[in-house]
Amino acid sequence: MRAAIATATDAPLSQVERPVPEPGPGEVLVRITACGVCFSELNLLRGHYPFARFPVVPGHEITGTVVALGPGVDRPEVGTPVGAQFLHDSCGHCDQCVRGGQILCPEKRITGVVVDGGYAEYAVLRAGFVTPLPSGLDPVAAAPLMCAGITAFNGLRRGGATAGSRVAVIGAGGIGALAVRYAVAMGARVAVVGRSRRGADLARELGAELFVATDESDPAVSLRAWGGGADLVLNAAPSTSAAAAALGGLAPDGTLLLCGYGSEPLVLPAQPMVLNRLRVMASPSGSPHDLRDTLAFSAAHGILPSVRPIALDGAQAALDAMAAGRGGGRSVIVFD
Repeated sequence: MRAAIATATDAPLSQVERPVPEPGPGEVLVRITACGVCFSELNLLRGHYPFARFPVVPGHEITGTVVALGPGVDRPEVGTPVGAQFLHDSCGHCDQCVRGGQILCPEKRITGVVVDGGYAEYAVLRAGFVTPLPSGLDPVAAAPLMCAGITAFNGLRRGGATAGSRVAVIGAGGIGALAVRYAVAMGARVAVVGRSRRGADLARELGAELFVATDESDPAVSLRAWGGGADLVLNAAPSTSAAAAALGGLAPDGTLLLCGYGSEPLVLPAQPMVLNRLRVMASPSGSPHDLRDTLAFSAAHGILPSVRPIALDGAQAALDAMAAGRGGGRSVIVFD
């Protein structure tokens, strides 16, 4: 099978031929239909994951079809279209796992970082950590839902977004654009915070009622003028300082949620947080049940990202473009 391999940090991907793997106990073999190109792959290649294993097949926004079952596995059945996510598996017996919070398991393994992922024609995945795709969901366009989608949807839920609440989303990239659409579908009022006015038209197309350009105004001041502030500010930008700059735009009892972040520390003023009973939290991707809910909600509301199909040998160029800030849309590797 064809595969792209990350061999080390700061090294380009290698295109190789490998034997098709065989599933072991508790595993399934998936013939991959598509795999999204995610910013996490840049983090892998830049050495931001000290727990990474090299060489490794990157990629965790996977859709495909089950083609073989390992010993002891009877579902999902052969022929089932499935999705696979950032979370490869977990220990299964710690407090977090038995509560359904496998994403918080201290022994979890990450697809495409410590276990081979989706930049290949086939992948061996854990049977209990793949999710059947809802009927009719386009597997190519749905690939980014396995990371950007679940991160946005689960973040909104964890942050308390409800019908009528005011939700501000910082950044309208992969996670941010989906967060805006999910929040609108939940019945929330939505604002988008971006660096320049260039993002205003896209924000309105996604359903936002307000766009704040930080090169023109203080985001905290603009959000406070929006009905008294946001109930939830979801940071989808790869910048911790962007999140901190919006803290003052929260309404009392509001929540600042980090789904995106940078290498800089988060520094916040304590007094306004105390006086306004503000909360700050962070949310990683999600557990298997969160992905089921994300896909079901996406199918019910027709929410899919716009994607740009590419071949496997175009993966490095897509990552280079992403690193240079000229991604030009969400790239998804598609296998024939």
